Amino acid sequence: MKSLDIILSGIFLFLTQLTIGQQTHSTNLINGDLIFVGAEQKNLSGAINRVTQRDTNSSFDHIGIIEINKDSIFVLHASSKSGTIREKIQDFFKTQKNGRNDLVIFRLKQPYDKSIPIAITAAKQMLGKPYNWSYILNENSYYCSDFIERAFRSYHIFQLEPMTFINPTTGKTDDFWINFYHKQGIEVPEGKSGCNPNGLAASDKLVKIGNLML
Repeated sequence: MKSLDIILSGIFLFLTQLTIGQQTHSTNLINGDLIFVGAEQKNLSGAINRVTQRDTNSSFDHIGIIEINKDSIFVLHASSKSGTIREKIQDFFKTQKNGRNDLVIFRLKQPYDKSIPIAITAAKQMLGKPYNWSYILNENSYYCSDFIERAFRSYHIFQLEPMTFINPTTGKTDDFWINFYHKQGIEVPEGKSGCNPNGLAASDKLVKIGNLML
């Protein structure tokens, strides 16, 4: 059985890697796919990306998880405007594409995909909470990558890491974040545990499928 699992895993990777860099239609989505939103260069999106980008060829500032229920496709995510919500993929696509952002699908490799049913259940249990604007982990509000990390936490799919708000170009705390936290009356949470979309996208437990088209 172990050798069969290895063979099936190899076939899965071969088939999914054929689509890397290509477009994928919503009809090709499966339960538990992760949808990443391309980062912009300005405002909060640009500030997040400046201090978290890992791949010079891609950058993300938002993430959600796909749920397929009968004939409908939903995105479960922590929205900065609406808090943690379950949104039809057509609405999610329209909102995100208004900013001309790429929507990129990633998929869990085998055997990590076994975590998906529990992750979706966990995500649904977190719906209705407000967005966490401090990005300091707590149990009463969530930000997008925090929401996804928690959903998969029981299987340890993603890891929390020390957060940094230092601009690698200057070696100093990014001015945006200094002002951002000054307005909240708190110190920049440099070094506190957290996560971000770019960090999750860099996981070796995921494979990139392609840009989403409806």
